[in-house]
Amino acid sequence: MKKLPEEFITRMKKILCEEYEQYEKSMYDSPVRAFRVNTDKISVEAFEKICDIPCKRIPYVENGYYFNYDKIGNHPFHHAGMIYIQEPGAMAPAECLDINPEWTVLDMCAAPGGKSTQIKNKLGTTGVLVSNEIIPSRCKILTGNFERLGLHNTVTTCMDSARIAQLYPSTFDMIIVDAPCSGEGMFRKDDTAIEEWSTDNVNLCAQRQTVILDNAVKALKDGGYLVYATCTFSLEENEMTVDDFLQHHPEFELIPVNERVISSTSDGIRFEGCKCENISYTRRFYPHRSRGEGQFMAVLHSTVTPDSSSKKSIIKCEKIDRTVFDFLDEVLTEYNKEYVRMYNGNPVYFTPDFDVAKGSAFSCGIKIGEIKKNYIQPHHQFFMAMGKYFKRKIELDANSEEIKKYLHGEEIPVSCENGWAVVTVNGCTAGGAKVSNGKAKNHYPKGLRTKY
Repeated sequence: MKKLPEEFITRMKKILCEEYEQYEKSMYDSPVRAFRVNTDKISVEAFEKICDIPCKRIPYVENGYYFNYDKIGNHPFHHAGMIYIQEPGAMAPAECLDINPEWTVLDMCAAPGGKSTQIKNKLGTTGVLVSNEIIPSRCKILTGNFERLGLHNTVTTCMDSARIAQLYPSTFDMIIVDAPCSGEGMFRKDDTAIEEWSTDNVNLCAQRQTVILDNAVKALKDGGYLVYATCTFSLEENEMTVDDFLQHHPEFELIPVNERVISSTSDGIRFEGCKCENISYTRRFYPHRSRGEGQFMAVLHSTVTPDSSSKKSIIKCEKIDRTVFDFLDEVLTEYNKEYVRMYNGNPVYFTPDFDVAKGSAFSCGIKIGEIKKNYIQPHHQFFMAMGKYFKRKIELDANSEEIKKYLHGEEIPVSCENGWAVVTVNGCTAGGAKVSNGKAKNHYPKGLRTKY
C-alpha cells in the first residue's frame, strides 16, 4: 500500500466523507490500462475486425478501450499509429463537449498528446489543432506522437501561455487547458507525485492555473469554449479555480458536460464562499467509482456574441522549389497543391487557411522532407500521414516475420516496382522504404526500431 501524506488524507476525508475508505481501498488496485483507436487512420469497425488485443469498450469514449496486454508498445498496431495508449480517466475531458469538425482548437498544455490526439480525431479535414507544450523535451515527445499517428493540420509550439496568447489573439473556437497540477489523481500510479505533494504546492499550482486560464481567454474567440481539466482532487485547483475565474470573467458561463461523461463522473463540490450557483456542473472522476485515475473537468462558455464581419488574413507563402512537386507527383496518387507550403525553409503539407508565424512553431503540418540537390529526402512523418495516397504500398501481415524484420530496421524482399513506398499493416502505414530491384531498403527511424 502506498504511504499517503497525512494532511492529504485529512483533506480527502473532508471531500469524500464516508466514501474515503472505498477510495483508499482503490489505491491497492492496479492502474487501469486503456487505448484509443486512431480514427484518422482506421475506423472503429475496421479495427475491431482485425484486433487481436483483449479489450473492452470504454462507455464514455466511442473509440476507447480498456485492455490487458503486455508490451503493447511493440505491437505493429502501435507502430502503425492505429492506437494511442492513454489512461481512461484522462480521456473524459475531451468528451465533455461536442466538437465541431471545422473548429480551430488549441491544447494549451498538451504533452504527451493524449487529449490533443483525441481532439484531432474529432476534427475533420478542415479543422486545425495547435498543441502547445512549454518544456522542449516534452514538446518533442508530443510531436513524435503526432508523427506516429499520421495526423493532418496540426501545429506544435513550445512556449508559455502568455506568448501563445500574444501570437494568436481571439483565434480559437475551443481551448483545452489540461493544467499542470499537484497530481493527486495520479497517486496510484506515480510515487513521485506522492513524494512531491504539499499544501504549498497545491496553492502554487492554483496560482499558476489562474494565470494560464487568463491567457487562454485572450486566445479564445468570442462565443468559444474553454475546457479546464486537472488530474487532482484539491478544491483549490478545481472548483475554487473555476469559481474565481467566473468572478473575474463575468462574460463566461459554466455549462453542463455531455451526458456520457456525467454518467461516469461525480458532481463538483460546493465549498464555503462559492459564488457559482451551478458549480455542480463541474465533474470529478474518482478511481473508486470509475475505472481510471483521478480527474477534474469543467466547460466554460464565452457568452459574447461573435463578430461575423471579421475578415481572414491573407497568408503570404514562400516560393516552392519545383523539386517538391516533382517528388509528390512521382510518389502520390493525389494531393492538394494548395496545401504544399514552405515553413522555416522546409516543405510541409498544411492547410492554407491558418497562418503560423515564421519560427514560432516546433512543428508545422506534415514534414514532406528535406530538399537535397535535385531530390527530396522524405521525412518519416510524410510516410505516416500520406501513406494512403502512395502509389507503391508494401502490405505486411501484423503477425508476419516480415513486419518484425521491418520494425527491427532490416531490409526485406518485396514484389514492388522501384521507388519510394510505404509499408502498411492492415492498410495503415507503419513507415517508409526505398524499393530497388526487389528489395525494400529500410527507412524506419532508428530511434523507433524494436529489439529482438
